[in-house]
Amino acid sequence: MRVLSGVQPSGALHIGNYFGAIRQFIELQREHECYYFIADLHALTTVHDAELMSGLVRDVAAGFLALGLDPKRSVLYRQSDLPEIPELTWYLSTVTSMGLLQRCHSFKDKVAQGVIPNHGLFAYPVLMAADILIVRSDLVPVGRDQKQHLEVTRDIALSFHATYGKEVFTLPEPIIKDEVAVVPGLDGRKMSKSYGNTVELFGPEKAVRKRIMSITTDSTPVSDPKPKEDSGLYELLKLFAPAGEREWVERAFDEGGTGYGDMKKKLFEFYMETFGAARQRFEELQADPGEVERILTEGAATARETAAPLMDDVRAAVGLG
Repeated sequence: MRVLSGVQPSGALHIGNYFGAIRQFIELQREHECYYFIADLHALTTVHDAELMSGLVRDVAAGFLALGLDPKRSVLYRQSDLPEIPELTWYLSTVTSMGLLQRCHSFKDKVAQGVIPNHGLFAYPVLMAADILIVRSDLVPVGRDQKQHLEVTRDIALSFHATYGKEVFTLPEPIIKDEVAVVPGLDGRKMSKSYGNTVELFGPEKAVRKRIMSITTDSTPVSDPKPKEDSGLYELLKLFAPAGEREWVERAFDEGGTGYGDMKKKLFEFYMETFGAARQRFEELQADPGEVERILTEGAATARETAAPLMDDVRAAVGLG
């Protein structure tokens, strides 16, 4: 089965990216043919600084590799290195109804967060459909809040098939892991760069510790049991705790006697145990940008080879082949 997914380089990678997506990417590459891309074209809807964009792309690529993505098992590439993607986006745009795009919640959510609306933001689902369809992916790992995008992709593909009378696209299925569907941020809402409530994967150690210690909690006394429901700290501890420490997490909340401050210190310890080796590897890759660029270039060449037959079929279907 062919798997595809991507991450926007619109900010530093954070633990929500890892538990919500990247960890699953690493697991999937063991059994499937995987294509993972850095969605720099998508990021242009919000990032308008060329130097910043270049740096973010390099950081995301280095982060993927540091966390365990193996370029011998998976294809890693920059979205913008495939000119076929914007070409396919245009073909798909001509069979996508305005009503379909107007029903997409992501545009409304971004505008509600203060992002200035533009055509790119509104047409974002069409570009995402091109990303997914261009390598004829079978499976797409997504968060539950992103499931609509995959449904839109399928709708657009079916519209193309109905319009031109030819079935050229594979209709992908979602992979959703319920236990990591939403990773809580520092304020209890979904961890997101848009909310400013993230904990970076590769940030300075002191800064990471300070962020973790700032996690919002209630005023329950140290001696009392702590509520688990709607507790971002509890959910993060469950995500990070190794098998031998999970019982401690439950006792700390159920029995009382452990303050939130001590729980946050424990969370920071779990964080360093989980990402210590990856953080060291990230620094090594940062010092060798040529290696990161080589991997991205080779990945793009492979992805373009995979996309070529699909694009031949699409051009022939619309009469441009």
